[in-house]
Amino acid sequence: MAPADWRVNLQDVLARSWQGLRDTVLSPQAIATPDEKVAALARQAAPVIWLIGKVQSGKTSIVRALTEATAAEVGQGYKPCTTTSALFDFPSDAPVIRFLDTRGLGEKGYDPAEDIGIHESQAHLMLAVMKALDPQQESVVQTVKAARKRHPQWPLVVAQTTLHEAYAPGQGHPQTYPYGAPAEDLSADAIPADLVRSLAYQRSLFKGLPGNGLCVFVPIDFTQPGDGYEPRDYGLEALLHSLEMAAPAGLVAALKDANAKTGDALASEAHPHIMGYATAAAAADTVPVAGAVAVPVVQSKMLHSLARIYGVDWNRQALGEFAACLGVGAVSRYAAGFGLRQLAKLIPVYGQTAGAAAAAATSFATTFAIGKAACYFLAIHRAGGSDPKGVAKTYAEALAQAFRFRKSAQGAPA
Repeated sequence: MAPADWRVNLQDVLARSWQGLRDTVLSPQAIATPDEKVAALARQAAPVIWLIGKVQSGKTSIVRALTEATAAEVGQGYKPCTTTSALFDFPSDAPVIRFLDTRGLGEKGYDPAEDIGIHESQAHLMLAVMKALDPQQESVVQTVKAARKRHPQWPLVVAQTTLHEAYAPGQGHPQTYPYGAPAEDLSADAIPADLVRSLAYQRSLFKGLPGNGLCVFVPIDFTQPGDGYEPRDYGLEALLHSLEMAAPAGLVAALKDANAKTGDALASEAHPHIMGYATAAAAADTVPVAGAVAVPVVQSKMLHSLARIYGVDWNRQALGEFAACLGVGAVSRYAAGFGLRQLAKLIPVYGQTAGAAAAAATSFATTFAIGKAACYFLAIHRAGGSDPKGVAKTYAEALAQAFRFRKSAQGAPA
């Protein structure tokens, strides 16, 4: 095929692809497709963080801080999965992360074996949560040790919480986080002596921990607005750093948008949704699910989810404007720079027909790019404006970012 011919063919493919996505978004049948099918696709790849801690140790506060959901949303979002534990999917419509909370910890007759076996085929991270001044942590330590005997490579992060309970009246958090890196020894500077001793004692409980998986400790204090401590999520950056050290590749990036502008709350809220749907789109090409959901339907669900976040309804006019903003010509020129071998990876919707080897990466990248471009479009659209070049640029940049993210997550050079 001559160069001019493939460019014409690409424009035709792009036009048909966007027409297919428009039809899917506007199809009542697609909208009525059970959301559980899409969520099930995302769950196939979502990492599981196993929260291990006593009641009132601060587990819910950690989930709230990581997901930016309210305490009520977290509490209501847990669904029982065994007699003693429950799972919280975030976001619920297409999860990028799952929190397994053991509810029966410390109760007589509790056996952690059932919880350990729930998701053994998936990547795991254990997050043990302890109130900093509570020395009675036998049930937590025993559960962690039992898990590490069966899975010696599972990483462990120990969050030591409610630091303010050791403060003198009127004392606040040290302005500079004094605990160093998560794996470093404690420093007594600016920390009450009783707190230093208690933190050190809790850490000593994990000496002789089975296995060679990573084990890091991070003191944190996540409080409510009326508690009077600032910042309310004290130590959050240290916790995120510890998760980056221990978690499956890309977990923190999936939760937090490094490119989000300060104050752009809607874009930050939308980011994990986009990641979840992109993951579901990738899984749709590789994982058979009963009544499997096609990639265009996953993308359609994502666009409707983003529209709810931005308070904008998709209709033929809005979706037509969105497709026009991306512009077949602009996308095809961008594709030309990558060459024919990369062509399939740059075509929305069409990518899943380009072959099994590249299908998952293609579907992930195009879905991610469509989602980021949709956010830009919806933000401008709800304000009554229009920026076709900005939408096209956002799509192109997000597409490149998505392929780098996939390569990084799979351990390949970016």
